[in-house]
Amino acid sequence: MFKFNDIKKFKRTLIIAELSANHCGSKKNFLNHILKAKEFGADLVKIQTYEPKDMIVNKNFEIKSGLWKGKNLWKLYKQACTPFIWHKDAFRLAKKKNITLFSTPFSLRSLIFLKKFKPPLYKVASFELTDHKLINEIAKLKKPVILSTGLSTLKEINSSVKIIKKYHNKIILLYCVSGYPTPLKEINLKEIEKIRNGTGIKQIGFSDHTDGLEASLEAINNEVFMIERHFTLKKNSKSPDVKFSINPEELKILKNYSLSKKVFNTSKKTKVSENSSKIFRRSIYAIKDIKKNERFSDKNIGCFRPCLGLGSENYFKILNRKSKKNIRKNEVLKKEHINIL
Repeated sequence: MFKFNDIKKFKRTLIIAELSANHCGSKKNFLNHILKAKEFGADLVKIQTYEPKDMIVNKNFEIKSGLWKGKNLWKLYKQACTPFIWHKDAFRLAKKKNITLFSTPFSLRSLIFLKKFKPPLYKVASFELTDHKLINEIAKLKKPVILSTGLSTLKEINSSVKIIKKYHNKIILLYCVSGYPTPLKEINLKEIEKIRNGTGIKQIGFSDHTDGLEASLEAINNEVFMIERHFTLKKNSKSPDVKFSINPEELKILKNYSLSKKVFNTSKKTKVSENSSKIFRRSIYAIKDIKKNERFSDKNIGCFRPCLGLGSENYFKILNRKSKKNIRKNEVLKKEHINIL
């Protein structure tokens, strides 16, 4: 089982198998993925904890570009989510088989549900890195936290790291390009050293969304702390995540530390593949009708996808400020709604 205090004992790159949507709606398939991930070499297995209502308030929002272009976002989350009712059996199985199982909670409600299973660590997804309210609640639990950094600036990363450090220093950062799948030309492993130097966090890993193993193998060659890969038993499944997932044979290769000789040193700063992913960050939305001059509180605002207005990093900044105008339930907040931002 993974223990953060044993970090100095690790002499190799750790492998995380991310199951995400690859259960394809089958509980049996989901539990089998956990077992097979362990069998073929995963050191840790990760799932995701959310329901569509934790992610989005507009049930009619359609994705405009990228891998999931044309899909209804609410329905996509409905297809991809791991039902809450499956979690008990998943953590029970993991305990029985000595598998380090943990999860990414995507909302405070999800976190409250998840923590009763006492996972050994938590992950914050790239799109939630600016959700300071969620990060603060996760950090309070004083368990190790893995932060993915796709789409993020050093300033944004450090803001989240600072929140966690109020409670503990058990932090792992993952270099990530939030393009699905990510073109190899957009992978720049030199960014790992920039993140390490810019944050002071020594444990830096790589969340790889490319199609294939080249980038992951090169990352191992560069001695990253850990690699996270989406894992599927079947490359021909109908999972929305299958195009950037690896199969058991590929997972086994990673475990055996195969090394790639090809180096990805692009200096390109703009990740074109990330452009279509920006909407998956969170904005602040009204969760009930808000009257002019009413103060913002956790009773009337929340953070949801898509990011169409004021970013979730502004949540604490606007608490107790007054609304400049009437705001309807489910309306995204913008600067013009708020007095003195």
